[in-house]
Amino acid sequence: MPHAWPRLTLAILAALTALTLAACGGSDPPPSVAGEGDTVSVHYVGTLDDSSPFDSSRTRGQPLTFTLGEGQVIAGFDEAVLGMAVGETTTVRIPPEQAYGERNEALVLEIPRANAPSGIVAGDVLQLLNGQPATVLEVRGEIIVIDANHQLAGQALTFEIELVEVEAG
Repeated sequence: MPHAWPRLTLAILAALTALTLAACGGSDPPPSVAGEGDTVSVHYVGTLDDSSPFDSSRTRGQPLTFTLGEGQVIAGFDEAVLGMAVGETTTVRIPPEQAYGERNEALVLEIPRANAPSGIVAGDVLQLLNGQPATVLEVRGEIIVIDANHQLAGQALTFEIELVEVEAG
């Protein structure tokens, strides 16, 4: 007479396998992973090498949304998010060449005071004809010295990034 043990053992193994898969998320779809062309939403906190914060989506209360690979954010940020899974957090240090570039002293310019708004003082930010911002460094008589470098040029940036959402592109 055949024993019922082999069938019972198989039934128990099948039940244990189903429970294990369910506990490990095996029956759920895999988490969304950010890929080229996907629209992603991230929360981030950006700091400089001295740990001082310079920007944060959390302070604004809403995530940053952009399309991976479209050049909408600095290259190093784009690369950091590529391949992340929803809910994942990473910290990345981005060198200047993958952020806002090195400082370019050729972008420190002297312009005639007549070409600037009246009452301008050092520290003011002007918008140049091409739409680029420039910081007033100095006002000397009829000359104004401006810096058209991005304010973060020449600096490494550290970001703590959390991927919140991925929409397939």
